[in-house]
Amino acid sequence: MTVEALQRRRPETLGQLLEAYERELQAVAYLILRDRPEAEDVVVETLLTAFERGGAIRDERALRAWLLRVATNEALGRRRKTARLVRLDLTHDSAGPGDLASESATRLVLLDGIDALPVQMRAALVLRYYADLSVDEVAAALGKSPNTIKAQLQTALDRLRVHLADPAGASLGEPRRA
Repeated sequence: MTVEALQRRRPETLGQLLEAYERELQAVAYLILRDRPEAEDVVVETLLTAFERGGAIRDERALRAWLLRVATNEALGRRRKTARLVRLDLTHDSAGPGDLASESATRLVLLDGIDALPVQMRAALVLRYYADLSVDEVAAALGKSPNTIKAQLQTALDRLRVHLADPAGASLGEPRRA
């Protein structure tokens, strides 16, 4: 229904897309950008792009992956534009109600580790493990070969393991060698 509505350019389609995909698109954008207002802007731009160009999609099953690719590319583009800015607000997300202290600490260390990854590696990791796209879908979304994505994922996971083992002293620039 949604792809058909996109093809017919029905305005109510934006509401349907927002309801169905907002949380996932915003989460992917936030994990790349680490900025909630920017992530919200990415969702809006993604939905507008879907409304303008979504009529070309023929298969309903391809819609989710296509939307994630659009959101990822928009987030990466925004990240490139602001790469030279120095952020001064270094506060972490606060723990939600009901979170145990150790789980919150681990979550913050993990988010800190993801944040320290190079942006392309972070995007691959988020699309693969958060958005649950296959390696081939991640490769298509980022315009890279599946083997490049596999290598980026392996390196990212290695760096995160090191970071989780020693969050205070670990630098994600290079994994430790044994």
